[in-house]
Amino acid sequence: MTRLEMLKRKLIELEAAIDETEKRLPAHSIKPPVMQDLLELEDERDELLGEIAELAPDNNNGKLNE
Repeated sequence: MTRLEMLKRKLIELEAAIDETEKRLPAHSIKPPVMQDLLELEDERDELLGEIAELAPDNNNGKLNE
């Protein structure tokens, strides 16, 4: 498995974790730990997208072809 493939797989996992964390957010009175989790996941995703873009600049900003 190439580095790019590993990064893409990790991106899929992060997107799933972000979706799950967003589902835990209540409409009101958001708890700081949940929001912190979401922000950390999004930061990690952004870094990963940057790495993917460096390895495959023509990769649509890291978006996966589904």
